[in-house]
Amino acid sequence: MGLGGKHLFGSIGDQRVTFLEKKIGEERMKFLKTLMEANGYEVILQEDKRKSEEDPQLYTIGVTDMTFNPTTFVFQRRLKTIDGEHIVNQDYWNQISEDTNPRYWKNSK
Repeated sequence: MGLGGKHLFGSIGDQRVTFLEKKIGEERMKFLKTLMEANGYEVILQEDKRKSEEDPQLYTIGVTDMTFNPTTFVFQRRLKTIDGEHIVNQDYWNQISEDTNPRYWKNSK
């Protein structure tokens, strides 16, 4: 799902949440859960229903803070990395790179 710009919200169980991502694998879910908890957010998870036992387990993940918008918080540089040392950028959020240099473009030189 990645950063889409829209503020997606709804419910997981009886809890109102802002969705981070839907239909993601376990590795991605664990990364986002750890990242959001390191930033002080309460995370709610839901295992999505599988069509058959052979299908991989997918998850929906959200936070209880209804004002949280992943796109806004990443581009406003309001999230810290898991270790708390650096600021989360788009590539870090999408698990493309561990480089947390806050520029969102690359100058070729």
